[in-house]
Amino acid sequence: MLLITIFLLGGMATLLANFAVWRSLAPAPVPVDAPMISVLIPARNEARNIEDCVGSLLRQAYPNYELIVMDDQSDDGTGEIVERLFAEHPGVKTRLLRGSTLPEGWTGKGWACHQLAAASSGEFLFFTDADTTHAPGLLAAAVAHAQETRASLLSAWPRLLTGTIGEMLVVPAIALVGLTMVHHWLVALLQRWPALAKRLGSRVTRVLGGANGQFMFFTRAAYDAIGGHASVKSHVVEDVALGREITARIGEGMRLINCDSVRFSTVRMYRSFGESWDGFSKNLRAAFDRQRVLFWMFVVSLFFGWLLPSVMWTWDAGKLALCNALLVWALRWLVTLRLRMSLLSALLHPASIAVFIGIALNSWRLSHGKGVTWKGRTYRPDIG
Repeated sequence: MLLITIFLLGGMATLLANFAVWRSLAPAPVPVDAPMISVLIPARNEARNIEDCVGSLLRQAYPNYELIVMDDQSDDGTGEIVERLFAEHPGVKTRLLRGSTLPEGWTGKGWACHQLAAASSGEFLFFTDADTTHAPGLLAAAVAHAQETRASLLSAWPRLLTGTIGEMLVVPAIALVGLTMVHHWLVALLQRWPALAKRLGSRVTRVLGGANGQFMFFTRAAYDAIGGHASVKSHVVEDVALGREITARIGEGMRLINCDSVRFSTVRMYRSFGESWDGFSKNLRAAFDRQRVLFWMFVVSLFFGWLLPSVMWTWDAGKLALCNALLVWALRWLVTLRLRMSLLSALLHPASIAVFIGIALNSWRLSHGKGVTWKGRTYRPDIG
């Protein structure tokens, strides 16, 4: 019981430290010499999302940007919707690409993003997913934040939208994990003292990295320096891998900045429990690369750290059990309120963690078995 308390207090300390270094994208004026931004959207069978996403980016009040969409061999009319939207906005520099055959050794999204980057001309490369939307002013806010923080990669977390109970059970849990178990504060600290990061070595700093593929805002210089998506071409969770490529080079002066974009950006990742289950089953095991022990430590911590204390107080009236329960619920509510997620999702916390454990086990089964399938393609993660 005391070990659980220590774990949860550590989670609270991590969360508060992360909150201290995390900032929110804020409205900003357009720079006088506005740098060129390439907005890059990979899209495979995104007919239900693409109009809202592309439409929101066509309405950006930023004077110097291009919008390029990759139609990755869709068969649901995605490309035709984009063509219509582009024709309705002739004042914006736009381009629709048609994806070529997926080469051996690449994931579909990685290959699409690689082609997008090759076709772009911006000083900044903004990769965003087709299920996101962005309010006017987003590009100016992103440039201002990236320049102020000297970010090699600015990775922002949009507001997570959930429309069904099934989504609420699964999707918000990733934010809880990302803010209480990932040490963004330590990355920020090492970036203040890159000489210390250099002493620790790239193998240590690499494991601290992580980014969110829904919002990846690179300087072109940094993107090219790490080898772009080609450097992680076979990785199923390419956003996390790219974040690690940046933190591996903190000692060389590269900077990964995580923040939130809840004022400007929203994302509805999935539309049902089944989609949520499949999506996270694809990603969860692969996010740990070849670190099998760390993966199982994570699963154990989900059960003993996040699930058990939230229900144990119902049969154990001891002070320590009650303290642990209060810590769990406090952590869940702090994350929920900070990222403006569904309040109902927080109330579903015990069921949410139970489902997340099931997803982790399923992700292990698929990743070490027949492989994970997503949008008609099957991948075998490089997990040793």
